[in-house]
Amino acid sequence: MKATLLVLAAGLGSRFGGDKQISHVGPNGEFLMEYSIHDALKAGFEKVVFILKEEMIETVKREVGDKISGRAEVCYAVQDYSSLPGWYNLPPERVKPFGTVHAVLAAKEFLTEPFVTVNADDYYGAECFEIMQKMLPKTGEHCGAMVPYILKNTVSENGGVTRGICDISGGKLVKVTETGGILPKDGKIVSDVGEVDPNAQVSMNLWGFSDKTLPRMTKYFEDFLKNIKPEEIKAECLLPVMVNEFLGEGYEVLAEPSHDRWFGITYKADKADTEQNLRELHAKGVYPEKL
Repeated sequence: MKATLLVLAAGLGSRFGGDKQISHVGPNGEFLMEYSIHDALKAGFEKVVFILKEEMIETVKREVGDKISGRAEVCYAVQDYSSLPGWYNLPPERVKPFGTVHAVLAAKEFLTEPFVTVNADDYYGAECFEIMQKMLPKTGEHCGAMVPYILKNTVSENGGVTRGICDISGGKLVKVTETGGILPKDGKIVSDVGEVDPNAQVSMNLWGFSDKTLPRMTKYFEDFLKNIKPEEIKAECLLPVMVNEFLGEGYEVLAEPSHDRWFGITYKADKADTEQNLRELHAKGVYPEKL
């Protein structure tokens, strides 16, 4: 079955202080997203769609897209305000993108088969893509998939992060709670709502959807826009929140955890740790000398 990797790379990177998606972190100057692409293609994915800011397209095409174009179909989509419904009046002071649901919908013309979303600034490991290849054929209009990670392996020593804490039973997602301000403190993991279980399973935006779910996503996003209050100038429409609402409407999400270690770039100080982790993976032979 043909499967698409959808790389979410249009965020502002405000905590990092720049475009972390195109920050060189690999030993040969690779972007972090290149590792997800490498692992996904190895697992049998045949198409890669990039969601970008307009000014990133030339760089990503030159440094990533052109290198893989002989092995996969490659498409580029832009997440900007031009893809908003014509009836929506954009507040003039709005500068922030509208979140990951909007990002997916900005690329929907290219999503003609089941697809998996990944953040460009996260490292997921190879196992998750092999798991997704098994689950994607089971997805449909009323069923999705996800690969959770262990919370304690997804925190940053450099500041708080947001994670979707998952309740999983019988290989299916029961509930996901978007939780912010998660960080290690005094040997524990705390958050904006108090202490959390370090062994909890969390979403890292690694979701699998059928293209048949796109009309439902579109309605959800349009309802989101209709209900934004004037003062909610930074409100975002997020995939974990959407999935949680879908679960209450009879939607099922298959869930199988990955045992790989996650790492990523949220803050500028995370970059050095990511570079070291990647050097070690190359040295161990997990990745070739050059991707």
